[in-house]
Amino acid sequence: MGHGSSKELPGTESTNSEGGSTRFSRMKQKLHFHSKDQHHPHLRRISVSRGNGSSSSSTSALKLVSAEDFAGIALLTLISADMQFKDRWLACVSLGEQTFRTHISHQTHKPVWNSEKKLMLEKNGPHLARISVFETNRVSKNKLVGYCEIDLLEFLAQDSDSDFEVFELFDPASAGKVVGRISLSCSVEDPIETEKNFARRILGIVDYNEDGQLSFSEFSDLIKAFGNQVADKKKEELFKVADKNGDGVVSMDELAELLAIQQENVPLINCCPVCGEVLEVSDKLNTLVHLSLCFDEGTGNQVMTGGFLTDKQASYGWMFKLSEWAHFSSYDVGLNSGSSASHILVFDRKTKRLVEELIDKKIVLSMRAIYQSKIGLGLMDKGAKEILQSISEKQGREMSTIESARDIPKFVEFFKDQINLAEIKYPLEHFKTFNEFFIRELKPGARPIASVEHDDVAICAADCRLMAFKSVEDSLRFWIKGRKFSIQGLLGNEIYSSAFADGTLVIFRLAPQDYHRFHSPVSGTIDKFVKTPGCLYTVNPIAVNSKYCNVFTQNKREVSIISTAHFGKVAFVAIGATMVGSITFSKKAGDHVKKGDELGYFSFGGSTVICVFEKDVIKIDEDLLANSARSLETLVTVGMRLGVATKKQTKVGMP
Repeated sequence: MGHGSSKELPGTESTNSEGGSTRFSRMKQKLHFHSKDQHHPHLRRISVSRGNGSSSSSTSALKLVSAEDFAGIALLTLISADMQFKDRWLACVSLGEQTFRTHISHQTHKPVWNSEKKLMLEKNGPHLARISVFETNRVSKNKLVGYCEIDLLEFLAQDSDSDFEVFELFDPASAGKVVGRISLSCSVEDPIETEKNFARRILGIVDYNEDGQLSFSEFSDLIKAFGNQVADKKKEELFKVADKNGDGVVSMDELAELLAIQQENVPLINCCPVCGEVLEVSDKLNTLVHLSLCFDEGTGNQVMTGGFLTDKQASYGWMFKLSEWAHFSSYDVGLNSGSSASHILVFDRKTKRLVEELIDKKIVLSMRAIYQSKIGLGLMDKGAKEILQSISEKQGREMSTIESARDIPKFVEFFKDQINLAEIKYPLEHFKTFNEFFIRELKPGARPIASVEHDDVAICAADCRLMAFKSVEDSLRFWIKGRKFSIQGLLGNEIYSSAFADGTLVIFRLAPQDYHRFHSPVSGTIDKFVKTPGCLYTVNPIAVNSKYCNVFTQNKREVSIISTAHFGKVAFVAIGATMVGSITFSKKAGDHVKKGDELGYFSFGGSTVICVFEKDVIKIDEDLLANSARSLETLVTVGMRLGVATKKQTKVGMP
């Protein structure tokens, strides 16, 4: 989760430990803990340093150890950092599909932000936050200097006497190299205070004369804003219930109490008055969290700016923002066509966070010109595809020369935060050519296999961006836009059978920076291999999402059939792509494979594996199907769980 300590940074001070226990006792009383929680050893009060030596006493917060029962609002504050050189610094926090950024500091090596953001934490939701620190002396794109990843639930569970923690920032280009430290705090908001503060805040909106009380007309306007027609008809009755002392007006505390009681019994609020979203009546906790976040005013600190999907987007300079405004590029989840093809976003299954795929901008422009237009594909039909294939094969040969080894450091630098050097079996100096590095092996145990003893559980076959569909029709609706795609065209007449006709389709797309060895997703026996010649189009989503070409059925590929006890016959298709002149299988027909066993590798370039399962033999994991239905690829690694056989269900957990 990172390396923390209790050392002070500039702009912070320790709190008085004697007062902490008294505040903690008061907090326990406010929360009305049940008897089983009365002596919980890891719940404690936190005071958040504000950078001036004082601590905020107005914000009640505590740390919580039990992740099983936790769901609510956490207040994360980025306080300050200690970097190795002077610059104007910007920090980002990424959690799930949201990213927030601080303001830009002054020119210094010890930036102070005191920027905070309230985040929703759920036991089954994202809780691994990435903190990224950028230097901002660039016009279009700022440079990532250091990062750390923090499991917020683990952080909240720590028993520490400090009101903040210090984490080391790591160089994305060099494994284990520390480039600075960042000081932050994270606290859980008292749920009772969340309710009351929200009620006071929202009621203040209709307190037109600002006297701290609501007349009946002000109260009526508030009920209408809640969007509850039943409550609107009973507003006189509700007003009388709230007006406990009968003075004809309702104080903020009186109405806060009414809202808290009603929200537990018959909720008054059916839609959010801020964003207009319809709220689920059955989900009372998340309703309160949603409303609190929408009305968030912070505690007086600089509130982080939101609305970003990744830290890279949040760090972009004014040139990118200008291009977005002029519609030259866009930044969103979904199909990568037109201007959307400028940026490819994928969902990291491990961290439950959106990340941006790194592609050289010149390559992006050329792919858009070729694959997103009739003119580009017309050139392909008139001989350009042969030229592309010749270039790919020539480039592949060059990557096997001794001279190509000099490109390895530059390649690693470009993909510096997407290649984990610590996982590679040999040091970089071991590789005599670029292709040797490209087909690198990983250390034993680097890719644990899910449910290794259960052959009715299928696994992911490659480090890749994955799309999974219950049927070919789903794949055509959400992802593959080539007009002539079919399972028969993919497998070829020699392999194809009617059992695959409406089967489940899983696409494993490998990018250049990935580990390029592919593994068996199931246990079984290899029946045969069939090679199919073809083109070397790119397998990038820019081409796959294009209606003008049929990448998977036109590219060079090799198909194998694996006979299994739990999934019937599984078609495993290795597809070559631009710059990939070689598909090498390390197994032969008749070999028995255990799931996770290496099947082969791709030489230099991007490439794809497609697995086709017979109809209704596998239940793909829901998170993979849900992302695919959003046209969102899921970043996975070899060995992660893919799905379970439907013939014989076995209760096994996720890795």
